[in-house]
Amino acid sequence: MNLLKENKPEVSTPAGDNQLFPVFLKLNELRVLLVGAGNVGLEKLSTIVSNSPACQIRIVAEEIAPAVLAFALGNDNIHLEERPFAASDLDSADLVIVATNNHPLNDVIREEARKRKLLVNFADKPSLCDFYLGAVVKKGDLKVAISTNGKSPTMAKRIKEDLEETLPDNVDTAIQQLHQVRNKLNGSFADKVKKLNEITEVMIKGQKPRKTFNTNYKLLAWSTIFISATIIGVLLWHYEPGFQQTVQNVHPYFYYFLVAGFIFSMVDGAIGMSYGVTSTTFSLYMGIPPASASTAVHLSEIMSNAIAGWMHFKLGNVNKKLFKLLVVSGSIGAVVGAYMLSTFEHYNMYIKPMVSIYTLILGLVILSKALKSQRKRVGDKIKKIIPLGLGGGFMDAVGGGGWGSIVLSSLIAGGRNSRTSLGTVKLSRFFIAFLSSITFITMVNGLHWEAIVGLIIGSAIASPIAVRVSNRISAKTIMVCVGIIVTLASMKSLYGFLDKLM
Repeated sequence: MNLLKENKPEVSTPAGDNQLFPVFLKLNELRVLLVGAGNVGLEKLSTIVSNSPACQIRIVAEEIAPAVLAFALGNDNIHLEERPFAASDLDSADLVIVATNNHPLNDVIREEARKRKLLVNFADKPSLCDFYLGAVVKKGDLKVAISTNGKSPTMAKRIKEDLEETLPDNVDTAIQQLHQVRNKLNGSFADKVKKLNEITEVMIKGQKPRKTFNTNYKLLAWSTIFISATIIGVLLWHYEPGFQQTVQNVHPYFYYFLVAGFIFSMVDGAIGMSYGVTSTTFSLYMGIPPASASTAVHLSEIMSNAIAGWMHFKLGNVNKKLFKLLVVSGSIGAVVGAYMLSTFEHYNMYIKPMVSIYTLILGLVILSKALKSQRKRVGDKIKKIIPLGLGGGFMDAVGGGGWGSIVLSSLIAGGRNSRTSLGTVKLSRFFIAFLSSITFITMVNGLHWEAIVGLIIGSAIASPIAVRVSNRISAKTIMVCVGIIVTLASMKSLYGFLDKLM
């Protein structure tokens, strides 16, 4: 451990110039001396043990806190000595960590450690440190260390939390599998690297390796989809006799909405939003009343969001706590919105322009997001999830779309991780679409089944394809096109309404 030179001069580091050299030490093969056993000492001790449980640690302190005693209890590799520090304690140490607020003692330890060419870390005293204990993210054999050059531990902790949320728990499975492949490879080092590059290349292209998944979750997911479809089918059979007739006599609209559902679902898969607003705008353009249009959109979204939500759940892209809050609040807002829209069905002449204004606003929002610079400062995570879910669910039901545009964009703009936000919004969307559909079916008369069936089949076909091709399409280009199309279509619907009034 003779990594220090005698009388090493103090060097000031310019702001933004982190000159630290990152290394990973095999602490299980080193002897660590921890001076101090208070709350800070406990924090340092727990950090060491969590990363290297087999590390030999000797703790020297004039007073040992009960929490440190409890932590060390049962750990044979932790040795406690309740006494004042002595310079000779450094003779049997490879690494030193100091957690005291005794400044004269800290200066003595630093001087004695220099004589022995030992690396020392001082808690909350970056200027005295030879190394820092950074925030660490651990996923099995994968370990990521984060450093802010000792200037902001809070920022390092925030980045750690984001990485823990972003990195899937089963990333270690991929590491172990690649390790097995590596051990079986023959040839030179260059040949092995080339082969491993070929294997990992599929991850970059989006063809992710198969992951193991709990059978109980799989059974629960498919059971939920089957039961939901059964309930919807029974309700349709009971409340909509026209459903049977539609199956026998296919209306030409079916083919229009089949193609539209496929295209809109592909767009939604690429940018994570806009299926509802594009489908509703198209439905209104085709002359379908707002309540029927919203019903068609939500029924078609049950299957597509079930598929997408299931895939995101398998890949670990769902924040369970956020999911629960969104499902409860979003479902309440959606049911209330669907009930109100269905109740005022006889006033379609006035509701349709209002919905068109809503889709016009969403079209402009999507267009502005596409044209806005991506370099934006992210603040603290958005905390008001329940109001966001209530508002998003209500507007989604009334306007036939907007859950993704409102909720997803708000979560990402509020500092939430984009990947888990997308997965959580997609999965919660399944339940919101399901409850909205039940409300519409039981209250709306004369649904346009040619549009509904077309959207259902088209979106279901596109959902698995969209997952594969979404990364190859420019999201910005798609958002610009969607924003322009939705805006123009909404303006045309409003122009037709004003023309009738005049």
